[in-house]
Amino acid sequence: MTRIAIFASGSGSNAQNINEYFKDNSDVSISLILANKSDAYVLERAKNMNIPSFVFSNKELQNTTIVLEKLQEFDIDFIVLAGFLLKVPSNLISAYSNKIVNIHPALLPKFGGKGMYGMHVHQAVVDNKEKETGITIHYVNENYDEGQIIFQDKFKVVENDNADDVASKIHELEYEHFPRVIGEVAEGL
Repeated sequence: MTRIAIFASGSGSNAQNINEYFKDNSDVSISLILANKSDAYVLERAKNMNIPSFVFSNKELQNTTIVLEKLQEFDIDFIVLAGFLLKVPSNLISAYSNKIVNIHPALLPKFGGKGMYGMHVHQAVVDNKEKETGITIHYVNENYDEGQIIFQDKFKVVENDNADDVASKIHELEYEHFPRVIGEVAEGL
């Protein structure tokens, strides 16, 4: 069985969608949810889904081994970043080489990098009058949004789309593809 940990910073809608996708799968288990904010709604979702959770600070993530130790305690095989906004430290990247995936709300390499998340990305897409945008699922390395691309899907941005419209279309793609791609990558471990 592949034991997955999900890292999140916010509401956790993707974490819940991923858990729903795998809840009847005997080969994959969402075994731990980690958050860097004690008030992140993903922690309430974890409780409602009966998944153990763990909260840590940015300082603990970057300067200690506490997060790595927690992953090892739960025998985690694979890490999913689902709306996680902090940079993953090198000790986790080394321990989970090619076993950490992230989803980005744009067609990388466009609109990636530090500070490019959520509505910042959607507004940039609209401001730049992009003809299309989409999602990118990629491996995580030492740099924001620069890991090897695993999967992309796109849609046309129509003339009257605003950032909220783009966000809504992005969420549809995330919910449709992210769990499936996680499953495909996890099967290859």
